[in-house]
Amino acid sequence: MEATITVRDSAGAIKAEAKALKTGEVILAWEGEYVPGDEIVFTFPETETFYVVRVDDAMDESFVYVTREQVVYYVPFDEKKTSYNPKSFTGERHYLTLRPAKDWETASYKNLAKNVMDQHGDPGCYPHTYANVETRGEAVFAARNAIDGVVANVSHGNWPYESWGINRQDDAEMTLDFGRPVDFDTIVLYTRADFPHDNWWAKATLTFSDGTSQVVEMEKSVESHTFAIEKKNITWIKLGELIKAEDPSPFPALTQIEVYGREGGR
Repeated sequence: MEATITVRDSAGAIKAEAKALKTGEVILAWEGEYVPGDEIVFTFPETETFYVVRVDDAMDESFVYVTREQVVYYVPFDEKKTSYNPKSFTGERHYLTLRPAKDWETASYKNLAKNVMDQHGDPGCYPHTYANVETRGEAVFAARNAIDGVVANVSHGNWPYESWGINRQDDAEMTLDFGRPVDFDTIVLYTRADFPHDNWWAKATLTFSDGTSQVVEMEKSVESHTFAIEKKNITWIKLGELIKAEDPSPFPALTQIEVYGREGGR
């Protein structure tokens, strides 16, 4: 199967398309406007491997592990757009790219959690997050916000202050699925710090796919919380057992999780 990027409307009509060059890179520069119902289809010649994808010129590239031949990205509009840079998917000129990841990119020490093109559901594109609660089902409080690379945490609501919100639910938990084994030595949590509106978690439990877990402690701070936790061959991490601090506010939230390491076995 040939690598392609295709923009199509709600009826399936193709608005723009580009195919791979000899290098395997796909470059789609097209003129036109996105409208509600549009979707971007990335077609990959191989699965169970790594690619670098740019879904919009106003967003960072995503280093992703792909498990499906096609990944469909639904262009956000209206309320679903509120957690994205307002410049994204706008205007009449657009620039999208797809390419196989370089060997050095795959082998490098990096943030294994970041994926700016994560979506709800089972997209076949990792890393991916999901949670048992997202405040009022609103885009600005979706789990995907916690791995989009945006770490502004001194307010809440529309981009760049999107976060994972737990709707005051005591049993809230979020899972970060890597889609493959990874090795890491550092986990960083940016808790939302819109004080006095926000509370914070005094303790939380990180549970790992190998059956182990670790309790971490945090304090009221705009600074990130960094934990030296070394694990190998981990396919997912769950953040749960969230214990709020003694504070009048009922609103703790997570702005970002970062996991630093390498691909498993490297």
